[in-house]
Amino acid sequence: MQDKTSTTLEAKAVGALVGSAVGDAIGGAVEGWTPEAIRERHGGWVTGIVGPWYDDWRTARPIAPYHKGDGHITDDTLMTHALVEVYDERRSHLDAYAVAESLVPKMIDGTRWIPELEADALLLQRVFLAEKWLVARLHYGHVDPREAGVGNIVNCGAAMYMAPVGIANAGDPEGAYAEALDVAGAHQSSYGREAAAVFAAAVAAAMVPGATASSAVEAALLLAKDGTRRAVEAVAGAADGLTDWEQAIPVLRKAIEPYDTVGPNYRELSMDARRPSRTKAIEELPVALGFVLVSEGDVRRAVLGGTNYGRDADSIASMAGAITGALSGQDGVPADWAGEIAEASKTDLVQPGLVMASVVKDIRAADAERWARRSAALDALV
Repeated sequence: MQDKTSTTLEAKAVGALVGSAVGDAIGGAVEGWTPEAIRERHGGWVTGIVGPWYDDWRTARPIAPYHKGDGHITDDTLMTHALVEVYDERRSHLDAYAVAESLVPKMIDGTRWIPELEADALLLQRVFLAEKWLVARLHYGHVDPREAGVGNIVNCGAAMYMAPVGIANAGDPEGAYAEALDVAGAHQSSYGREAAAVFAAAVAAAMVPGATASSAVEAALLLAKDGTRRAVEAVAGAADGLTDWEQAIPVLRKAIEPYDTVGPNYRELSMDARRPSRTKAIEELPVALGFVLVSEGDVRRAVLGGTNYGRDADSIASMAGAITGALSGQDGVPADWAGEIAEASKTDLVQPGLVMASVVKDIRAADAERWARRSAALDALV
């Protein structure tokens, strides 16, 4: 994978999206399993790209007949790249209507390469039920986009692809939070929507030159509400002083457990799983932020922590990879991983970041014009 960045903005935007894809692909191979099962299956901790859990991956789990592992990106990255395409077309801030009018058509019109299916297919044919909800509610149900997320299962479905919103609002966590909250309203409600906004804020904060793991998490924490805020506080507190991701795994799990509705057995959901609540949080975002802190902003360590944590490993590692990738830029993302994943997935991982960097410039110009008009109006008023 060639280095095509020429500015700090490009380097950070590419770093965020390549870091996200790397975490997604490596974590996807062990999604749904416990740390103990992962070590048993792979003869120790996962330290890079590994093969699928099942040799007969097409039939082992009929509900998910996907070729995870072997460097294949999953729906997290596919949805992220689709959102980048929406930004590229609109060259502006997005809202819930942009999801209905631009993102949903990309899910059902035209095919794209789906690495886990090893075929060109509709994006709709790969995404999980929580994402199929977008098509059912917005395309077929004609629900108000700002309210379409109400009734969906509350999970990380919207949060997993919000990194572009953070990049679009680079240096403005408050703006990223507000924009992601609007965009995610078409997909999620409750703490699932909140997590999307907090994640975007963390990415926006990480895009600032000189930002650190601590400053990115602190910026996100200032904006977080309800159970999400308490969960991030608990995980961040548990991560304090830890720099070894192996040691951090049980510590972070214990910290998030009181706020997690899924329960101890990831594939056997508790009765209260994924229901709206003001006191709960999705597991993925706080744990990802925990690994950002434990890794001290290092992409490799953050991704490996998220991967070996298990459970929803692809989303945890992807979010951690996005934030640390934004902190360190493209050079901070292990080139061997990125190159192999791009080749295995037959996907350009660099171009989406370059696109977002160019979109940021257009958004900045439009924001400046809008602020100038408002300043002129205020000057006239006072």
